[in-house]
Amino acid sequence: MGGRQATVRRPKAADRRFKEGAASDLVAREIAIEPGGCTGWHYHQVPLIAVVKSGTLTRILHDGTVEVHRTGTSFVEPAGIQHVHLGRNLGSEPVVLCVTAALAEDAPFALPADAPPGATPCACPTRTR
Repeated sequence: MGGRQATVRRPKAADRRFKEGAASDLVAREIAIEPGGCTGWHYHQVPLIAVVKSGTLTRILHDGTVEVHRTGTSFVEPAGIQHVHLGRNLGSEPVVLCVTAALAEDAPFALPADAPPGATPCACPTRTR
């Protein structure tokens, strides 16, 4: 995911490892989605914890479920391509999220994906990736 983002990593420790052996860091990223914008369909390789700092985020999940998250709320994004989702800003002010995840060094924060079967492909004028 792109857009206006700031990433912070904690100091590395040689003994922190994923079970596969890849070094990991706890990463915090601020993501902004402008009014009318969206993330595009994507998924994450590791679970993420997100806090909505401002605005209202509308998430469309892989099964068609719609979840609305307002300022001050939080949610967890499960890992895996089976959890493809799309985030939209349907409001009039930017959505700002603070997202935290344990990622291997240089691992992508999100991976683009096709819309799930039966879902509408993303046609947002601006994307955060």
